[in-house]
Amino acid sequence: MSESMSMAAALNPPKTPFKINLTPVLPPPPTSSALTFKPNNNFPTLCAAAQPQQQEHAALLDTLLNSTRKNQVLHSIRTTSPFNCLSETNLHHTVPALTSKTRGKVRDIYDSGEYLVLVTTDRQSAFDRVLASIPFKGQVLNQTSLWWFERTQHITANAVVSTPDPNVTIAKKCSVFPVEFVARGFVTGSTDTSLWTVYNKGIRNYCGNALPDGLVKNQKLAKNILTPTTKAADHDVPVTPDEIIERGLMTRADYEEVSRKALSLFEYGQRVASEHGLILVDTKYEFGKAEDGSIMLIDEVHTPDSSRYWIANSYLERFQNGLEPENVDKEFLRLWFKNHCNPYEDEVLPEAPEDLVCELSWRYIFLYETITKSKFEVLSSEEPIHERISRNVASALASLK
Repeated sequence: MSESMSMAAALNPPKTPFKINLTPVLPPPPTSSALTFKPNNNFPTLCAAAQPQQQEHAALLDTLLNSTRKNQVLHSIRTTSPFNCLSETNLHHTVPALTSKTRGKVRDIYDSGEYLVLVTTDRQSAFDRVLASIPFKGQVLNQTSLWWFERTQHITANAVVSTPDPNVTIAKKCSVFPVEFVARGFVTGSTDTSLWTVYNKGIRNYCGNALPDGLVKNQKLAKNILTPTTKAADHDVPVTPDEIIERGLMTRADYEEVSRKALSLFEYGQRVASEHGLILVDTKYEFGKAEDGSIMLIDEVHTPDSSRYWIANSYLERFQNGLEPENVDKEFLRLWFKNHCNPYEDEVLPEAPEDLVCELSWRYIFLYETITKSKFEVLSSEEPIHERISRNVASALASLK
């Protein structure tokens, strides 16, 4: 991809904007009443959840901050053997069927010929670099994605073939679109491409979305928007729909279809999160095209790595008092690094404090348990994780022949 485009060009729309119909595919209605947000002038108002769901949601913050379950999980995190934190994999040396390895920020991707083997590691990525390794993170991300993949097939097909290990997904091969679809419902964020960062700089048209004056940080948007990005060297670059089409990154038809799917996935995710006392603030999606021309959802879905989640019950009061929302994602770790270094430019970063690493691991597990309503299984550390993954992947690939 050409790197000659300036940031200014990325943030400003062309004179004749590309217009598409982004009416989302309607997901099934929620099965129970939930906490929702509706705009009222420039500020959100709450629609109360039905009892006893409201009481359950009110207790959510207590579970996150101080609970027996948190203490149990933190004990497991702190007693996990160091070799069982998965920072790196080399399955191409241990599984004969795997021929090559591609190392992403978080996932190691292996080619088995007919399929791809995606191993989700414990690497923590932000600011276009790895910050730390978070115990159990890879397992949380992989199992959270699987839960959402299974429940969003009414909106779009996905690439999942099987999950032979808690950290592994075997996927169909496809042609990946070189565009990430970032869906946003609030004006927030701390990275260079986040909506609040660019809005606070005075930009009022971002990725083809016209934004009104007078918005404040963490405010709900009048409607969900997409802010697509594409890669330039090692960082994300915002792009408009016109630029995506003009550069040949996607056809007009593919962009329209993927945009509708992305907005539908986001709307569905927000509704499910709301039923569980959470706000899905923003997220990113990646898509690919199969050999038969069908479009598939790939990579991950609504994980705490790809998404921002807030506690719904405390959002309004904190927003009205100018306080940051209670978050269940990696934002607090991002903010720690921004306060202690320049994470974009410093060659060497400070080591993340152990307490923050353990807290982030717990929050990822908390989110998994809150969304799925199932208990996260802390696997035994008796077998080194790399050996376990190698054994399970070899067996799964043999069964697929």
